[in-house]
Amino acid sequence: MRRALELAEKAAGRTSPNPLVGAVIVKNGRVISEGYHKKAGRPHGEIVALRKAGKRARGAQMFVNLEPCCHQGRTPPCTDAIINSGLKEVYVGMRDPNPLVAGKGVRQLKRAGIAVHTGILKPECRHLNEVFIKYIQTGKPFVTLKSALSLDGKIATSTGESQWITGPEARDRVHRMRDRVDAILVGAGTVLKDNPRLTTRLKKGEGCNPARVILDARAEIPLKARVFQRADRDRVIYATTRRASTIRINQLHKAGVLIYVLPEIKNHISLKKLIKLLGQSGISSVLVEGGSGLNAGMLKAGMVDKLVLFLAPKIIGGESAPGVVGGPGIKSLKRALQIKNLTVTPVGADWMVEGYL
Repeated sequence: MRRALELAEKAAGRTSPNPLVGAVIVKNGRVISEGYHKKAGRPHGEIVALRKAGKRARGAQMFVNLEPCCHQGRTPPCTDAIINSGLKEVYVGMRDPNPLVAGKGVRQLKRAGIAVHTGILKPECRHLNEVFIKYIQTGKPFVTLKSALSLDGKIATSTGESQWITGPEARDRVHRMRDRVDAILVGAGTVLKDNPRLTTRLKKGEGCNPARVILDARAEIPLKARVFQRADRDRVIYATTRRASTIRINQLHKAGVLIYVLPEIKNHISLKKLIKLLGQSGISSVLVEGGSGLNAGMLKAGMVDKLVLFLAPKIIGGESAPGVVGGPGIKSLKRALQIKNLTVTPVGADWMVEGYL
């Protein structure tokens, strides 16, 4: 099962909105074939492994991290292929949360006389497909809030300088995170201050560019900003309000930018409405790379699933230097957001702290 998970992870960031699935076929104690789902619309991991095994699959065992599908989607049901292959046993990491499957695949295999064992490395299997689980159960994307900060919690100096708080290894890790998500979300403040490209820049040109989602309630971002470039190739979503002029919207639309005109709540774009629309558009994962204001808004709206903070061994100081989370904050420690399943990993000279809301 660990090997199935390793195989599945090879396609991280490529299968959305499908899950990550790896399969291993074993016969007489030896691995005879392996496979994984490489991209939405392509054969599932079970099918790839079965095709490689051919007739040798008869009487063998399959290990797969997610319950085989039993419905017709872009590809035929995997359960039919497993039954026809003559496999005698199937080991499943976790049941599929998709209502179209949700235990039906396991029952179909059992009815065909195949021995099925479930729950093998279930926590690891759930962690691998945390994005898919959230998206298929709620229709909303899995949201990760990422920030780089000093040991005293500052994301910039009092003059606004923030490049670079962390080292090259941490920045490389962020680009790998971008490569795995469907979209990056930033606010107008970040664009006006840094004029970022929000692209994935890895060695040897590897990596895919996620969609860029730009919040601009006051319609103040210059039309020449780099986030709007290549909108005809890479998906760019501009979330604004009725304050944006028709001229601006038409200009961005002609450049290939998708426009969301959203309602306002206390002079701020409705983040709940935005996240809902992103899910409806097929975006299953979002990486928030905004400033303290957007971070505060996302946390207050309850839209954040995971937190990733890169801590640099530096002290910045300054009462006016911004922290990770802006806004008025809480008045009582009882209302503080609790982070669970915390892990700390060294990344170069910095530390990556991960946890879940």
